Amino acid sequence: MNDQRIDAAATDEAPSVERPQLVRSFEGFYRSERDRLVRALALTLGGDVSLAAEATDEAMARAYTRWRQVGGYENPSGWVYRVALNWARSRLRKRSRERWGLTVDRGERDPDPADPTLVRRVLALPEHQRVVVVLRYFTDWSTDQIADALDIRPGTVKSRLNRALSHLRTTMEEQR
Repeated sequence: MNDQRIDAAATDEAPSVERPQLVRSFEGFYRSERDRLVRALALTLGGDVSLAAEATDEAMARAYTRWRQVGGYENPSGWVYRVALNWARSRLRKRSRERWGLTVDRGERDPDPADPTLVRRVLALPEHQRVVVVLRYFTDWSTDQIADALDIRPGTVKSRLNRALSHLRTTMEEQR
């Protein structure tokens, strides 16, 4: 992850456009980002709102304990998103190991879709494509922010996004 921070001396100077802005407080960050991150994770995780909320809360708790460091990142939301996604993936693997032939209740499915058909198609994408689509178009993150959050190269983000959009276009045209 990008580990750019503002050092104490830099905050005494006039603000620069190139430097990231330090998030004022964890409480303000939590209030402004939590719900958006839950919705983005729910879409990424196939609509599992309860797992997304649990994962986001876990990641927020970890961010709180490291706020001096995380709050200085260029994209603290990206850090929380990645921690939450990794935690959720671990939880899903654990559920699958514990499954004993029973289906697992994956929670309510309501990521607040504007177009249910499009949301179903996005949910059908492979996870590595779905995550970049959600972060780009649902959270409006830049390619660099997505790359930073997922710890992949910007070119990888672009190629995954291109493949996902191409697949979505094809399936939408086939429906017509």
